[in-house]
Amino acid sequence: MKNTSTLAHEKQIFEYEKTISQLKEQNKENALWSDDEIGKLETKLEQLKSKVYSTLSPWERVAISRHPGRPKSIDYIRNMCEEFTELYGDRLFRDDRAVICGFAKIGGVKFMLIAQEKGFDTQSRLERNFGMMHPEGYRKAMRCMRLAAKFKLPVLCLIDTPGAHPGLSAEERGQGWAIAQNLWEMARLLTPIIVVLIGEGCSGGALGIGVGDVVAMLEHSYYSVISPESCASIIWRDNNKKELAAQSLKMHVEDLLKLDVVDAMIEEPMGGAHHDPAQVYSNVKKYIIDQWNILKTVPPEILIEQRYQKFRRIGKFSIEGKPSIEYTADR
Repeated sequence: MKNTSTLAHEKQIFEYEKTISQLKEQNKENALWSDDEIGKLETKLEQLKSKVYSTLSPWERVAISRHPGRPKSIDYIRNMCEEFTELYGDRLFRDDRAVICGFAKIGGVKFMLIAQEKGFDTQSRLERNFGMMHPEGYRKAMRCMRLAAKFKLPVLCLIDTPGAHPGLSAEERGQGWAIAQNLWEMARLLTPIIVVLIGEGCSGGALGIGVGDVVAMLEHSYYSVISPESCASIIWRDNNKKELAAQSLKMHVEDLLKLDVVDAMIEEPMGGAHHDPAQVYSNVKKYIIDQWNILKTVPPEILIEQRYQKFRRIGKFSIEGKPSIEYTADR
């Protein structure tokens, strides 16, 4: 494996890889296994990987989205951007380190990049507050988006958060208002907005920077009103039912595409982004540039109307005994 943190569903694969690696090392000193025999073992390993990764449960995919080796926003910035200049502070209270904002150049195109960052070790996770933004984080993001609109730059948002900061201090400073204000402002921002979910996309914490002309998800990311653990504790009052909650929430890209919540799935390497980060950076970058080439041709007034209608179309409901009905609403 390329990362030492092995998920539960990967243990058998890890042991198989370890065994093959040991056999190869032994063969260097004493050739007991032929190349043909080693080749057959490697073929069986690939078959095992294919079987395991093609039958992942919703909870196992949540575990992949939270894998410690999964690329974070700062990794995407370092590997996709030719240039990046960070901007700090909300001009009212302080700089929220849970969100990174700045001017970026990707594939020769200038963007305003807004990215939630969880951190990668204990120190950075505490500094970044595990990607949970405070009100000043949403205000900083909006300040930068307004700047993008002023200079006619497209906005790129990378979402990866377990939710907005739930503490009393955040509520005292207007957490709900800050998120609602961002929803209102993003809905009418006169510049293209591209949103990509790269890991967790939970509750209003994700929505606060999630209103876009196009919204894409990495294959094993998730987008939900609540985390599986919190859902299980509220609905069943039993945290052990988190796997059932993950299945019931329909929070992965295949289900969300059917509901028009998101517009596209960006493929990940077999087993998840942590197995081949370089491939994921390439896939995400290609998606961003492709979408920009489409959105840049749309006049701002039409762009805003399409954005409005896109979010009005979200959702479907069904009446017992009758087919599913799409919900639509006029102004």
